[in-house]
Amino acid sequence: MLESIFTNSTSSVELTPILLCSLVSIVLGLLIAFTHKVTSKYNKNFLVTISILPLLVETVIIMVNGNLGTSVAILGAFSLVRFRSLPGNSKEILSVFFSMTVGLATGMGQLLFAGIITVIGCISLLLLNKVKLFDVNKYDRILKISIPENLDYTKIFDKTFEKYTTKVSLDQVKTTNLGSIFELTYRVTLDKDINEKEFIDDLRIKNGNLKIILTHPLGENDL
Repeated sequence: MLESIFTNSTSSVELTPILLCSLVSIVLGLLIAFTHKVTSKYNKNFLVTISILPLLVETVIIMVNGNLGTSVAILGAFSLVRFRSLPGNSKEILSVFFSMTVGLATGMGQLLFAGIITVIGCISLLLLNKVKLFDVNKYDRILKISIPENLDYTKIFDKTFEKYTTKVSLDQVKTTNLGSIFELTYRVTLDKDINEKEFIDDLRIKNGNLKIILTHPLGENDL
């Protein structure tokens, strides 16, 4: 069985187990940060954050161990920090929770358990990043078109879509500029043999050369 290295109450925890837990937290945090670096786009500040986060969570858990009221208060504080921070992509959120989970385990003295979970998690992330099981179709796009209010958006682009795409769905229609402009949002799958510039030029002719945006469906495709 996996057992905690802490055998006494928090008021009498010895220095050696705390130092050991802290060392393990830092090592595992660095492993998580390295895995994130390999599998995602990153910046140095974020990697430093997830490297140190297990140590900080471990420290908090050791301090509040056995005190339910204090634990709930600390959990609330973590929630406030999370919701007041800038939003990140899904992989960044995953790495943050990964680091916090490891910190929780080391804070409880479950060093072997924390190590096993970290190794399994990192290997899983590396493998899933390599396989193409969840890859998005590289020809899928989000198309946003602005048109004057006097144009019938339900039919005006039909011939263009038939020529340049294999699949089209209208997701959203929004009015702007006091109702004088319609903003249309489509999900399209481009024909693999088409020229994107020619596709956009054809759309520009029909929408009066107003704004057109053609993007990948997810900002995380390159992560």
